[in-house]
Parts: sequence; structure tokens; C-alpha cells
Amino acid sequence: MAAIIPYDDRDGWIWLDGELVPWRDARVHVLTHALHYASSVFEGQRAYGGTIFKLSEHSARLRRSAELLGFDLPWSVADIDAACEATLKANGLADAYVRPVAWRGSEQMGVSAQATRPHMAIACWEWGKYFDPALADKGIRLDIAPWRRPAPYTAPVEAKAAGHYMICTLSKHHAENRGFNDALMFDWRGQVAEATGANAFFVRGGVIHTPTPDCFLDGITRRTVIDLARRRGVEVVERAIWPEELESFEQMFLTGSAAEVTFVGSAGPWSFEVGELSRQLARDYDDLVNGRLANA
Repeated sequence: MAAIIPYDDRDGWIWLDGELVPWRDARVHVLTHALHYASSVFEGQRAYGGTIFKLSEHSARLRRSAELLGFDLPWSVADIDAACEATLKANGLADAYVRPVAWRGSEQMGVSAQATRPHMAIACWEWGKYFDPALADKGIRLDIAPWRRPAPYTAPVEAKAAGHYMICTLSKHHAENRGFNDALMFDWRGQVAEATGANAFFVRGGVIHTPTPDCFLDGITRRTVIDLARRRGVEVVERAIWPEELESFEQMFLTGSAAEVTFVGSAGPWSFEVGELSRQLARDYDDLVNGRLANA
């Protein structure tokens, strides 16, 4: 395995609170509220050929996520869009991963954070496929996560908030330590929810089935792939899916800005084929993000 270069030991530019600063100088204080109480929201988006895909949708969701966590960002969607594009340009990147993050600052420490000031940073870097391409082409292997997505009345599930990802990291590590690539998470009811950082889709008899996003993020890539499928006349059913049904599905794939469209070969005891419908949607998505297919 190649040596990992720590993210704080790199060069480039990061947009921080309105200005581009050298990568190594982008720092926050150890008593920043977000570090202690998870008062942080973020986005993950990809640039293809110098264009950030669905940029304004991501920027709008970042603002909405902050609102759901009780703090307002002083930057508009247009401001955030421009900052992301400026960061990409400053780093001389065309194909990259872009990470905007916003958080409560260090003005106040404790559960109450009314006096904290909001901050925002944007970084970008070259990042290839989320999963090894050769492995993903055959279908990745999912473990069943030991943690479950909690009920929507326990947290603001529509927010892309840092705290929601704690059980994702725990589940991902549990899966990797057992020889799997990722994990399939159920929700508090026992229904199928999502993977640790991607939405789940299943295929049976030419019809796509996907869990209703009532306790997890309704991903931008998720909605994009649903649109692509419907453009091809493929029926997409959003509904509750129980684990007992998984053996009846022929195909499974995941979607996400990082994962894009990733084929799944197995999830726990259930196996799937990498079928033509899954491959076609992956091709359509690749064509869309690279400008070879027009947006609807």
C-alpha cells in the first residue's frame, strides 16, 4: 500500500472565511465548538473537467444543513459557488474532490453555543475512484453494519452533519476489519437504509427499488440516478425494504458523489450480479458528469 500523505502535510490553497490562504496555514483552535460538540456540516462534490457537478445544489444543501443545526451562514449560495470555483482554480485542478465545511467557532464552550461565530472552509484535491476500480467492476462486498440509522425524531436527518457520520465510521471500520469493503446499514425499525456513505438501490425484473429516505440523507447523486433511470423508461420505486426481501433482488448498486455508481456483489449473506441495467446507469452517470449527456 502506498504511503498516506496526511491532509495537513500538503501544499495548495484553501478558502477560509472569505479568502484563499496557504494550505498549511488553514487552522482552527482546539477549543472550536465543532470539535467538541459536532456542530459542523459539510458537502462532498466532484469536479469533472473543471466543472463542479451540481454545484449550486450542494451549496444550497450546505446552507440548509447549517440552518437545521441552528446557525446561519453569512454566505449565499452564489457566494459558496464562487468560492468553490475559485478554490478549484487556485489549486490548478480540473478533476477533483471538493470539500466545503462549515462550523461553529471557539467563542463559546459548552452545550450552548449561541455566541459562536460561523466559519466556512473549502478544500479540493485530486481523488480517484472511491473504491478500487477493478474490485468495483466485479461488485464490492458489504458487511451488515452493527449500528443502525436512528429515527428521524432523534436528529435532523436532512442535514449533512458531521455527527451523523460517527456510526458510519464505526460501521466502515468494523467491515474493513472483517475483510469487507463497506457496510450496509439498517434503520431503527430493521429496514434497509443505506451504506456508510452512499445510498442503496436494488434491481428485480427490470424495476429499481430504493429505500425511502426518511431517516437518512436523500443524496444528490441518488436523485440524479433516479432521474437517469426514469429517462430510460425504467420504473423506480421508493419504498420500505426489509432484509428478508434482499434474496429476491438480482442486482444492487450504491450512489454518492464520492462513490458515483458502484456495483455491489454481496451484502452480508445475499449475493448480486453486476447486471446490464446497473452498468447502463453507471455509463449514463459518467456521460452526464462529463458533459456528454445533457441535464434534463
